[in-house]
Amino acid sequence: MRVTVVGAGVVGTMHAWQARERGHEVVQIEREAEARGASLRNFGQIWVSGRAGGAELETALRARELWEEIGGRVPALGFRSNGSLTPVRGAYELAVAEAAVAREDAAARGHKLLTPAEARALNPALRGDFDAALHCERDAAVEPRTAQLALRAELLKSPDYTFLPGREVREVTGPGTVRDDHGDVHHADAVVLCTGAWLGGLVRELAGPDLPVRRVRLQMMQTDPLGEPLPTSVADADSFRYYPAYASPALDELNARSPQPETAAAHRMQLLMVQRADGGLTIGDTHEYEHPFPFDTVEEPYEHLTGVVEALLGRPLPRIRHRWAGVYAQCTDPTRVVHRQQVADGVWLVTGPGGRGMTCSPATAETTADELGW
Repeated sequence: MRVTVVGAGVVGTMHAWQARERGHEVVQIEREAEARGASLRNFGQIWVSGRAGGAELETALRARELWEEIGGRVPALGFRSNGSLTPVRGAYELAVAEAAVAREDAAARGHKLLTPAEARALNPALRGDFDAALHCERDAAVEPRTAQLALRAELLKSPDYTFLPGREVREVTGPGTVRDDHGDVHHADAVVLCTGAWLGGLVRELAGPDLPVRRVRLQMMQTDPLGEPLPTSVADADSFRYYPAYASPALDELNARSPQPETAAAHRMQLLMVQRADGGLTIGDTHEYEHPFPFDTVEEPYEHLTGVVEALLGRPLPRIRHRWAGVYAQCTDPTRVVHRQQVADGVWLVTGPGGRGMTCSPATAETTADELGW
């Protein structure tokens, strides 16, 4: 069987990986020299803790297993089972954490409520004041800027894998057949379009104007090396307001009695923080849904995040060396993990994972492969 994968972000690359794992010949086409979208502009988190119960959590847990398995074969992914801590302050935040630990699926997530001393035993860098911390031992991380490169280097060891960068697929010319902007025609038994936030052009022509996917913009930053380990990923209690796993009467009470600061509310913010392999910290993020997106970044979110992080670490942040904006595609139905649609004979579109792309991509690709009978 021959498979053409369009897009070299993490979702596309995991589809190429699944196809090769099942013994198929793969051609992967990328319109840039390398993928430069949301797959690189994220935290690199394998984020199980906040996923909605049911299909989304099951997908994340399966993806977590696959990430660990692939990471064992491809050490350059930088996979690490680091877990996460969400420090909380005050009765309202604590009540949300307690409700999370009381969920029926808390054990599957590895959720535990820790005292400050227990949290600092896991992550001594958290020297700030807090009353408790929600621990998720199933959370993990990889290196987002290099993960696709590491996977591709492994794929390229096979003569049945071909990577074609700098080519944009322009047209479906027949069953399982596409033409690129070099004029080359690629024949396959299956074509999978994993085009990320690129929802215009060929995607709009094939899927129509009512594709149930929207684009979301975010801002993030990265620091110089911290100078000490940050052994776990770190979130703040604003992540409770963003992730569906924390929906509860306790969250309603938190939102009513202790709303977000003005800047955080205006930019729909939460803190997520991961230490990179070089010791720097990736910190974010914001969420913007209204089009057209601005072309510039604004300072207020960065200032807010800096204050939140410094309060948790009990020390100044290192110098900020990178700031960036990114755009990802998200299903408009929040209960859907991804949008998967046959758009032509032998051609499927897989898009819209939202902020779950890095976390869920191995399981998303596995499901595609199963459904298409690869």
